[in-house]
Amino acid sequence: MTLPHRSITRLFRRINFATLKGSYLAMPLSDKRKQHTSGNVIALTDVPTWKSYYTQDQSRLRSLLVELESRKGDLKIDYDAIDELSSKVSIFKGDITKLEVDAIVNAANNSLLGGGGVDGAIHRAAGPELLGECRMLDGCKTGQAKMTGGYNLPSKHVIHTVGPRGEKPDLLQSCYEKSLEIALKENLRSVAFPCISTGIYGYPQEAAALIALKTVRTILEKNSDKFDRVIFCTFLPEDVTIYESYLQLFFPIS
Repeated sequence: MTLPHRSITRLFRRINFATLKGSYLAMPLSDKRKQHTSGNVIALTDVPTWKSYYTQDQSRLRSLLVELESRKGDLKIDYDAIDELSSKVSIFKGDITKLEVDAIVNAANNSLLGGGGVDGAIHRAAGPELLGECRMLDGCKTGQAKMTGGYNLPSKHVIHTVGPRGEKPDLLQSCYEKSLEIALKENLRSVAFPCISTGIYGYPQEAAALIALKTVRTILEKNSDKFDRVIFCTFLPEDVTIYESYLQLFFPIS
């Protein structure tokens, strides 16, 4: 059976992108860093673990927790303090596109062809190759995830997930689950998440953080040996406060 011309063209494009991704992955680290045009690459070793972060600023962080509990009452969030797990997560305040990790997660739209916010920032930093590969993926359903190369980004890969518009907990949880399923399948040991679906998608920031933290905690409990770090990237001051407060409940320090 002869393949249609369009199918043949598409096949060759997929092969070309696979070759291109391979060349980026094989590139020496020093050369790869030069490809990141915005500079200031942040290595994983430069991002403190949550355990270290907490230990260095206990007094201020405890006051945040006291304030949260006085405002919310009994939160009914009860997790064991496990040192291994508190050393597997981080809060990072800054630009996700500068992180030198195995994969950063993109809060994408259904087309996967770029947009505003973190989506646009990732596409700009990665270069046109990212858009080219995304065109091969035929979009992505809400709550699902797909992976591409990282190209000019410091991260090796980009996991694209599409968050829900508005407060839809099951779909948001699926974004985190599907992204980490890809990481597990591809042996990606360090993954950085933005705040998915907040901002213009309208998911309340605090509610979104609760889902992110609960989902990551559940997956790490079952797969702690498969990950070196899961990073929660925050940009807005209110997101920083939310994660600093709730990390103490989902990943308590002994």
